[in-house]
Order: sequence, then structure tokens, then C-alpha cells
Amino acid sequence: MSIITTMEKTVIIGSRNPVKIQCVKNAFEKAFPGESFTFEGIDAASNVSDQPMTDEETYRGAFNRATNAKASHPKGHFWVGIEGGISDAAGLMEAFAWIVILSPDHTSRARTATFPLPDKVAQLVRQGLELGVADDQVFGRSNSKQKDGAVGLLTHGQIDRTQYYAHAMTLALVPFINEEFFP
Repeated sequence: MSIITTMEKTVIIGSRNPVKIQCVKNAFEKAFPGESFTFEGIDAASNVSDQPMTDEETYRGAFNRATNAKASHPKGHFWVGIEGGISDAAGLMEAFAWIVILSPDHTSRARTATFPLPDKVAQLVRQGLELGVADDQVFGRSNSKQKDGAVGLLTHGQIDRTQYYAHAMTLALVPFINEEFFP
């Protein structure tokens, strides 16, 4: 009788936000059934503004978080950066996020869907507040970005922040679960 042991892999998430950590955990466990992982959320700088205001800046924030997580914890197997951002064009402010996953061999990324923000929230963001702070003021909440976030508030709980990130997180894992197509 042979015993097969599975090496536990470490996934470093460039955030201590429990929503982001749970999203990464859910996606990895679904994508790699039968594999064993340890998940660690750390403080990793985005090196962008607290509230990224363009697609490019938001992507750069996610990439920087993953890269900085890798630099501070080089013995991991995967490093993940998630950054929420805003697009403000033609009088419509929309929210979205980028996800970047690094491994020793691959870099992958995916973006969430976008959703519109109400004018009251958009006005506060334009005045310099982070989206989470603006949401808390408009909706009378506290620390919503570590709970259901703007997406949860605006969908009346139909989609919370963990669910919102889930599809993009899964899509960012495509090269890792299909390595034969992504050499």
C-alpha cells in the first residue's frame, strides 16, 4: 500500500481584508480540489492612491499588491493582489476591481464586472473620499468595505463583496488550472 502525500501550498494575499482573503480561499479550494493550501493575508502596498480613479491605476494597484506580497514572502507558491477602483467618465461613476495572481511561473489577471454608483456616493468620491467611506456616509453604515461593500448595499444583499470578486478570481486562475495551454 502506498501513501500519497500532498504538499501544502501557501497563498499570500496582499490584504488583511477578510472579504478578500475569503474570496481567494474559496476560489483556490474550488479550482484545486484535493490540494491543500494555507492562506495568509498581509499588508502589501498598492503604491497607488487610496482610491484609484482609472482602470490603469486600479490594475497597477492590484499588480503592485501581488508583487509586494511576493517580495515580502518569497517562499509562497501564489501571491494575490486585489484592488478596487473607479471609472468616472461621461458623468457616470462606476466601480470595479482588478485581480492579479502571481506564481513562480505565471502572471494572470482578471477584472470584475462594473456597476454604477449613485450620485450622492459619486459626489463624495469626487471630493476625495474612498468609496467605502462614502458608502458608509450615504448608507449610514460603518466599515462596509470589510463586509458587503458598495455592491452588497446597492444590490440589497443579492451580491456581497466576496461573491462579486468570485468570478474574476476564478477567471484569473485559468492559466493555473490549464497549464498545458499556458506554458
